[in-house]
Amino acid sequence: MLATGALLALWHFSVIWTATKVFPSPREVEKGMEELLRHHVLWNDIYDSLRRVAIGFGLAAILGIPLGLILGWYPAANQVVNPVMQILRPISPIAWIPIAIIFFGIGNAAPIFLIFLGAFFPIVVSCINGVSNVPSVFRRAGRNFGLSSPQFLAKVVFPAALPQILVGLRIALGIAWLVVVAAEMIAVDSGLGYLVIDSRNSGKRYDLVVAAMLLIGVIGLVLDIGFRRLEQLRSVRWGFRHES
Repeated sequence: MLATGALLALWHFSVIWTATKVFPSPREVEKGMEELLRHHVLWNDIYDSLRRVAIGFGLAAILGIPLGLILGWYPAANQVVNPVMQILRPISPIAWIPIAIIFFGIGNAAPIFLIFLGAFFPIVVSCINGVSNVPSVFRRAGRNFGLSSPQFLAKVVFPAALPQILVGLRIALGIAWLVVVAAEMIAVDSGLGYLVIDSRNSGKRYDLVVAAMLLIGVIGLVLDIGFRRLEQLRSVRWGFRHES
């Protein structure tokens, strides 16, 4: 709280000291936020952004976790797939925007596709690494109980790799939130990203631009805190203790 108060004070006095007519003061941003709430557009934009992230991130997790577990368990398959992943993984999801618009047009499908791309590769890589770090004693115990490969992956490997998988999911969610804001500036007409660019283009309302930026940051913080709380669950924390 002290740091937040100091930042607000610095922001307020910097605006006064520079006598800028462009960049808004904290009070002007607060008024802009109240205006958005009065016109009932803010909650719709937040909902649209979160919905796109939930769909894109959810698809990435549903497809990425099983694929990562399989590639981590079968090194030969990983060697075949890895070169393609290493080519595609460094490409920024933002670079895919023109292609996404060509394939999906202007609408929800394009940003969801970009979110999926941004989240998919970190999830797959974290799963591969998580499986690779499963202690050999767990592998021997699974074989002694006569588990089949699918059973072993589901009942032994996945729980053992879960802490590292959750770290990958948290990183992927942060990337997904970044991507949706950028995609909404171009490919759709709703969401917080669209609110930023529309406020800039419609009368240069920088008070609304900064208000939307602050909301993006706060929601990103809340999402990150949620995943950190998930990592602290007793059923997951044992993995961190074991790794340490």
